[in-house]
Formats: sequence, structure tokens, C-alpha cells
Amino acid sequence: MIIRKPTPLELKFLRGIANYQFGRNAGDILVPNEATIAISPSTMRIRHVMLKDKIIITLRPSDAFFSLHIYGGILLHKNYSFPLFRVIVRNDVASFIAEGHDVFAKHVVNVDNVIRAGDEVIVVDENDEILAVGRSKLCPNEMLSLKRGVAVRVRHAIKA
Repeated sequence: MIIRKPTPLELKFLRGIANYQFGRNAGDILVPNEATIAISPSTMRIRHVMLKDKIIITLRPSDAFFSLHIYGGILLHKNYSFPLFRVIVRNDVASFIAEGHDVFAKHVVNVDNVIRAGDEVIVVDENDEILAVGRSKLCPNEMLSLKRGVAVRVRHAIKA
């Protein structure tokens, strides 16, 4: 990977994607001025946005949207109040999810009502402690009403 500072045009491009995907001026949070980018040496395309050698987000080549990494989830969690971007799970399963296991619908106690299936989400416990980040597989109504099935496919977890 080639790691360098983004150009002003690349900063605008990356922030535009983040603002579109997450809304609420998330571009300034997920792509700060001091961020670096990792470029694929074979395609010369942007792969990761990094801050202090930690990956914040990955730019998916398939659809040009971002995948959250745990550090990006921490930044969103810190800068946006409860319940934005969050799927809240029961405290008794929090340790399993923090190890990287998927979130099942029966464990969800609350959810941000604007999340859609396929969105990047932050998984937190009932005390709003971040556990993991991943992609939602169900809409909020389904997460709260179904008693079986995967609600969030966990990608990165705190303890994993």
C-alpha cells in the first residue's frame, strides 16, 4: 500500500461520500484534515482512510461506499449522541459480541429508527459502550420484532 496525505480534491471526494452515506456532516469526522490515505499499488485507487496508522474506513470498490472499522465506529460514537447509528443489545450478550460474534435479532433491545438494511452500524450495550461495528441485515422493525436471524453482521469488534 502507498500511504500519503490526500489532495484537496480527494478530501472533498471522501467527505462527500461520508456525508451522503452517514449524513449529519460525518465527512469532517471520518475524514479529518490530518488523515492519510492508503492507495492500492496495482489499481492506484484509494482503499483506506487512516488516522495515526489506524484504519478509520475502507472504500469498497464494488459500490464506492465506506465500510466502518472499529476506530471509525469510535469516532462516530464519540461525536454523535445516542441512538444515532446504533444497534443496542442486551448486556448479557455484550461480551460475545465484543469478541466478534454476530448480533441476533432476539438480542436487540433498541435501534436507531433511521437505519436501513445494509447500513453500516455501531453495536453498543445498554450502557452505550461500543462493542463492534458491522452491517445491518434487517430494518429496525424487523430487529425488534423477530426472534431469530442475524440482525447485524459484525465486521470488527473491540476485543477481536
